Amino acid sequence: MDARGNERRLKAHRAQRPGRRRAGLLLVLLLTLSVAGTGLWILLRSPPSRSLTLTLVPLPFDDIRGWRATDARAALAAFQRSCSVILRLEPARPMGGAGYAGRAADWRNVCEAARRPGHGADGARKWFEAWFSPFAARSGSDKEALFTGYFEPEIQVSREQHGSYTVPIFGLPEDLVTAELGDFRSDLAGTRIAGRVENRRLVSFPSRSEIEKHGLSDAPILLYANNPVSLFFMQIQGSGRGQLEDGTMLRLAYAGQNGRTYTPIGRTLVRRGALDREHVSMHAIKAWLEAHPGAASQIMESDDSYVFFRELPIGDSHLGSPGTEGVPLTPEASIAIDPGVHALGVPMFVDVAGSVDNPDRLPTALGRLCIAQDTGGAIKGNLRADIFWGFGARAEAIAGGMKSSGLLYVLLPKTLVASLPPRFSGTRP
Repeated sequence: MDARGNERRLKAHRAQRPGRRRAGLLLVLLLTLSVAGTGLWILLRSPPSRSLTLTLVPLPFDDIRGWRATDARAALAAFQRSCSVILRLEPARPMGGAGYAGRAADWRNVCEAARRPGHGADGARKWFEAWFSPFAARSGSDKEALFTGYFEPEIQVSREQHGSYTVPIFGLPEDLVTAELGDFRSDLAGTRIAGRVENRRLVSFPSRSEIEKHGLSDAPILLYANNPVSLFFMQIQGSGRGQLEDGTMLRLAYAGQNGRTYTPIGRTLVRRGALDREHVSMHAIKAWLEAHPGAASQIMESDDSYVFFRELPIGDSHLGSPGTEGVPLTPEASIAIDPGVHALGVPMFVDVAGSVDNPDRLPTALGRLCIAQDTGGAIKGNLRADIFWGFGARAEAIAGGMKSSGLLYVLLPKTLVASLPPRFSGTRP
């Protein structure tokens, strides 16, 4: 499995957060009313790099397997946190992705209503039913989504370099420059690049290999880890928790990324014949690195991407660190998506068929209402989502072995659906 579910999250690939878009991204939005009265079809042409069309097909909530049994309270709490961000956006600002989520103004009413929802599991579910319309997501003729998982790992850290605590955990470098290209050209919305300025030009930031060999003079060292493999996997997850020698816990939240392309090391190990493709998982990759310390550095350095952190207090220990949207992640109710396709803050229902790699820990069928609040370098495509499982041994066991198929549903505010024109075509906002 390649990160965060394969190897996960590069929130990291945020910076391309969590690798994340290209010039000339073109959107064709076609809205047609079915003559038979079956409803509205929304067709969105993905960027050229994805080639396949994202199709959102309307359906009743009762046609979604597991919807009636779902407990939507955690998702509602997560959505309220997303609304704290959405309500601060300029009303005319596009929500992002391929454009189907409209603009921030289209979400204002539903976010205001989220402040006074019903109570209990039934009340939360009925609130979503009252304010949203569901759509089944399709990619071309394909309806099968791929779901992986990620979690918040724990590593051992020290504020002083001593003994086995020799691996620096870098904060955000002072000379790292991140540019949101959508601020300069609307057709590049969602595209982020990072580097540093030399001779008045933006150039590539050092790769993982260069950072490991030469360090970073302009980046603060927050802490020292006692295990380079553990730190590497925390970078893949995008955030984590550190335990100091006196037992004190702290958060290491995502702060930025060096702008380099993310390369899953699981793929590297398969290409070198070290692991069998059919049995690659986070656990298998980690075990191989621990068993081959002499080769581990070279394998990890095949991934040029490097993540920087910021130290935060634990706060609510039941929640995760802030995701790409800037709000704390909610276990089993936050997901990472491809921001070139989907907008942050959008509710999505995931119907997971089960986990072949981890059948004892993940039910054969799993239905969850989640909110898109994060992104990741390995999370790309119309029907791709990474489920945040939280912190602890159970979360690690499920996330590390999860690679499951299923169905993905998008929920849009009824007021937005009602205002969509019968036919629209143009470039992505």
